[in-house]
Amino acid sequence: MAREPIEESDAFVTEICWHYYVNEMTQAEIARLLDVTRLRVNQAIQRAKTLGFVKIQIESPFLPRIELQEELKSCLGLKRAVISPSNEADYDYHKSVGAALAALLTERLATGDWKSLGVSWGLTLDSAIRKLPRQSHPDLEVVSILGGTAKGSTLNSFGIASGFANVLGARYSVLTAPIYLSEGIDREVFLSQYALKEHFEKFASLDAVLLTCSNVSEKSFLVEHGLPQGLSPEALIDAGAIGDVLGKFLDRDGRSVSAQVDNRTVGMSLEDVIEVPEKIMAAAGPHKVEILKAACQRGLVDTLVTDDTTARLLLKSVAKQSTATG
Repeated sequence: MAREPIEESDAFVTEICWHYYVNEMTQAEIARLLDVTRLRVNQAIQRAKTLGFVKIQIESPFLPRIELQEELKSCLGLKRAVISPSNEADYDYHKSVGAALAALLTERLATGDWKSLGVSWGLTLDSAIRKLPRQSHPDLEVVSILGGTAKGSTLNSFGIASGFANVLGARYSVLTAPIYLSEGIDREVFLSQYALKEHFEKFASLDAVLLTCSNVSEKSFLVEHGLPQGLSPEALIDAGAIGDVLGKFLDRDGRSVSAQVDNRTVGMSLEDVIEVPEKIMAAAGPHKVEILKAACQRGLVDTLVTDDTTARLLLKSVAKQSTATG
């Protein structure tokens, strides 16, 4: 019969920890050696942690990034944050984040949870496609969730949906429509066309969406090449816009600045995006900090994929906002 110490003295607890952490013995082996139960060994180890006898220190070059991810999750109310290291000497806000997104997608797709994946378009998603290893997911359908523009074929609606499907070994469905309807076209009539109606019905059963965002400047492909005729960046900024998600321009609180523009946008509504089980936003760059905050505040982001430069700027911006409102 195993004996039990009447009191777990500091010496007894220390001996247990020495065998466990230094000699690398299992709890069962220690129990046999000291003629006590395994439960008593486990309790001694837990007591040592409580008393501060044992301190676990992680030494890793990845630790600061893990801490940054946890802080970002807490500040923005995210379920997950994935932060890639940026090259500050030759900064590129697409390639690093694209690689991180590719790694995340490979991890998530391995679980088999997704059958339908909605995709926006843009350079960051194009970068992710280029970093993805070739896979086979025949049961997965990639669904484009935003109309396209006349320029930028590889990073446009068709290029992104077909690109993801090709490398993932999946099927795809393209939203064959412009991102903005011409003025005067009745939205309901336009979307009532059979092919478009069938495509829009797929939005209700998406398991995940991949989103991007940008600000209102020349750095935005949409602002440079895709705005509807008669709509200027200056007018959007005057209305309070700081950037767009799926062609809808938002203010700092995540509210739409123009119902007229929203009504002309051909794509998934932001209200429908919020209902999707997994919402992944991939974006980086100092110019995207405010629109990223707004998108998170709107509830459009569960998982944020960004780089460390953007993450630090986001945390500073949130802290500054809290100070100002506090």
